[in-house]
Amino acid sequence: MVGFVLISAAPAHEHEVYNKLLETPEILELHPLFGEYDLIAKVEAKDFVKLGELVVDKIRSIEGVIDTKTLTGVQSLR
Repeated sequence: MVGFVLISAAPAHEHEVYNKLLETPEILELHPLFGEYDLIAKVEAKDFVKLGELVVDKIRSIEGVIDTKTLTGVQSLR
């Protein structure tokens, strides 16, 4: 399954969070944003349980991450 994780970083920690997220193999794409969230990560996981573990254990645990919002999808419309 594919998910999109919107990530808010603490002020002045955006670059550190971005660089740490690049080390996470489940993250397929990572893009900086302007607005309410600082980053969006396209992630891949086997199921909802693994997606939750990824978000909690590997993304939210990074120092400087202050909030996330996860959007899930099951397939492309193409």
